[in-house]
Amino acid sequence: TLDLTCRKAPCFVKFSEMEKMANIRAEINEVQPLPLSVTIVSTLQFYFIGKKCEILQDMNRHLEAVLKEQRALRKRLIKPRCQESLPIEATFHKYVVDLLTEAVTFIEKLESHLQTVRSIPQIPNIMKNMDTALTKTEVLAMELEELAEQILKWRELQKEVYSD
Repeated sequence: TLDLTCRKAPCFVKFSEMEKMANIRAEINEVQPLPLSVTIVSTLQFYFIGKKCEILQDMNRHLEAVLKEQRALRKRLIKPRCQESLPIEATFHKYVVDLLTEAVTFIEKLESHLQTVRSIPQIPNIMKNMDTALTKTEVLAMELEELAEQILKWRELQKEVYSD
């Protein structure tokens, strides 16, 4: 008799089953959006990582092309050009000779031209020094004139003293 009273009524059994199912559904609903959002985020990350990878590969290709071109230019610059014959028409030989003499003259004068260019920033100081030197020279010239006048006066006095 006790067993019969301990049994749950069929409506309560159904209720507890429904409650368990509701709890399980709530857990599923809580857990399911998280993996979906994680999946979407990871998919987007892979998409953007893929785009970045494509951009970096394009940049890498471009830089490799630039490096290859730079190497080719260096090889061309290192290669001596003097050993190659340059075909020049006979009518221009005179001008080539004149050009070569001008080039030799330019190379000979290059050092002096470079020194002149290097001295350009010093020109204001040089001008100031020249102004100072000019002023000192003018002062010395005036003192020399005064001294010359004094010498002439002294000479006249000496002539007068010895002539008397």
